[in-house]
Amino acid sequence: MDKVEIFTDGACKGNPGTGGWGALLVAGEAEKEIFGGEHNTTNNRMELQAVIESLNALKRPCDVVLHTDSQYVQKGISEWIHGWKKRGWTTSSKEPVKNADLWQALDLAQSVHKVDWRWVRGHNGHPGNERADVLANRGVDSVRRK
Repeated sequence: MDKVEIFTDGACKGNPGTGGWGALLVAGEAEKEIFGGEHNTTNNRMELQAVIESLNALKRPCDVVLHTDSQYVQKGISEWIHGWKKRGWTTSSKEPVKNADLWQALDLAQSVHKVDWRWVRGHNGHPGNERADVLANRGVDSVRRK
């Protein structure tokens, strides 16, 4: 399988508000930048969207190291999702899982890849994370111009 390193980030101006997502995909010497945004969304939704879009951008199954500065995403996909699925997308307190539509899309998107999930501290000088942050803000700007 091809090896790909991905850095993702989400941004929101107001929460809820206008949001953006961005991702940097690196395979060897090749790099690809992707971004997008939405009106009336949340930061958590944009963090999830960045990961979903980056995994869906891969053309074939890959061995992925995915970096996110969102503990919500990292813990959700690594720990919490198993219980949510067993309980029919409800939390341990029997409440509906927030953003279940995106969690389900992420579960599907990751299923074709071997993903090593890594949390990085945001806004801490990590080059890949800093570039993803710029892309997420570009996503916000792309929505504001429409």
